[in-house]
Amino acid sequence: MSGHSKWATIKRAKAVTDAKRGAIFTKLGNAITIAAREKGGDVDANPSLRVAIEKARSANMPKDNIERAIKKGTGELAGDAVEELYYEAVLPGNIQIVIKCLTDNKNRSAATVRHALSKAGGSLGAVMWNFEQKGLISVSKESLDAKNINLEELELELIEKNVDDIKIESEGLIIYTKVEDLQSVKSFIEEKDLKIESAEIEYVAKDRLKVSEEEDVKLSNFLENLEDLEDVNDYYLNI
Repeated sequence: MSGHSKWATIKRAKAVTDAKRGAIFTKLGNAITIAAREKGGDVDANPSLRVAIEKARSANMPKDNIERAIKKGTGELAGDAVEELYYEAVLPGNIQIVIKCLTDNKNRSAATVRHALSKAGGSLGAVMWNFEQKGLISVSKESLDAKNINLEELELELIEKNVDDIKIESEGLIIYTKVEDLQSVKSFIEEKDLKIESAEIEYVAKDRLKVSEEEDVKLSNFLENLEDLEDVNDYYLNI
């Protein structure tokens, strides 16, 4: 989505600076468990699991925690059943959001998400029709500049890799891929010794909108509150 790197930056900064390290590990562990449960514990055959593990490692999650989360997903280790839930909603200004929760308590998850939406003037509403899953890779501008990358040449090479879309933003390069192509494109970028800010599977809006400065401030506040919710694992916007 346009503006993705801004919100991705908020999420990364939150993950790094949040003092509630245990809560962060819980969220990351739940994501690994869900991915392993859905498509198995083999990272080579499960792109979602590979992404979840890489995200956990980037947050310095201990190896033992990662392995336990995988075993919970594959059934090798007992534990509370974790469910993946998606809440679709509309915020003022027709801002659409899909909120991904990983939880062992559906009632708690629904109540906290509804409350956060209500405080922001939003409400639940069907929006998933406007979103599709894609691989999304962010490459920092500093890294591109440091390597003196010719963007036109890089774009041509990426097109040959069958990427879906490429966007040049002030923060750097945003590359959209098919889910199954995420790892191969990521490897291609890494071979060029470029710094990847994030490489994840996300829901991306087909039709997008721009927000006013006032809406931008309100949205930032809402997203910060959303990040603090125990069950919220991620969110996707149409801006």
